[in-house]
Amino acid sequence: METIRFEVQDKIATITFNRPRVLNAFNLELHEEFYHALSTAREDEAVRCIVLRGEGRAFSAGADLKAMQERDETVDVGDYLRQTYNRTIKLMTEIEKPVVAAVHGPAHGAGLGVALAADFRIASESANFCLAFIKIGLMPDVGTHYFLPRLIGLGRALELAASGETIDAKQAYAMGLVNRVVGDDRLEEETIQLATQLASMPTKAFGYMKKTMLSSFESDLSTVLEAEAQGQSILANTEDHREGVAAFYEKRKPVFKGR
Repeated sequence: METIRFEVQDKIATITFNRPRVLNAFNLELHEEFYHALSTAREDEAVRCIVLRGEGRAFSAGADLKAMQERDETVDVGDYLRQTYNRTIKLMTEIEKPVVAAVHGPAHGAGLGVALAADFRIASESANFCLAFIKIGLMPDVGTHYFLPRLIGLGRALELAASGETIDAKQAYAMGLVNRVVGDDRLEEETIQLATQLASMPTKAFGYMKKTMLSSFESDLSTVLEAEAQGQSILANTEDHREGVAAFYEKRKPVFKGR
């Protein structure tokens, strides 16, 4: 792959956007390779956590506008979204393994949308976030309307999208857009520590928890209670549950295997 670097080490798959000259803006090739990398990490039983990061000065500046201008004018933008971003965002939500976005520099437009679709966001002090769609007469996409109000509330989400302003990492943390902010020189170390912790968790339990929480916004209480009951019925028969119970009685740290 040319626009993605894909590495697996210590149960962690790291997917690096590798178009630094254009701040890791998404073109068609990056879309295809990113989707392929996510699919590979999803299917690899050795992978227990996925980290997304950007090479160079940015996480991702969003869509490659030059590539978009060169596109065939007969192609409908909506169809383009369905064939690229939309299927990738759906895949990210369907992956049972934790997905961590390690953000430095700009995470703008579609780049911010990808970060929002991750399960956890850790930002360096240099990170900044922007939805500038309104400035070119468009609405945000890449699932932003789904994830952003859930993270920071409707009022703040509308303000951020309608103003097109750029916010820094501290502002993003204060409004709940990111989980934590660390120094630029500590982003890699802190990300590895978080990913290692997540990779040691009972993966199936995390997957059911993620699925149930994502669907809870469109569900009533009875539906969520039933989803919890069904999930527990399955998880109670996993190796990780048996290991967790055994470790509790033996007063030791459990060693989960994701099974």
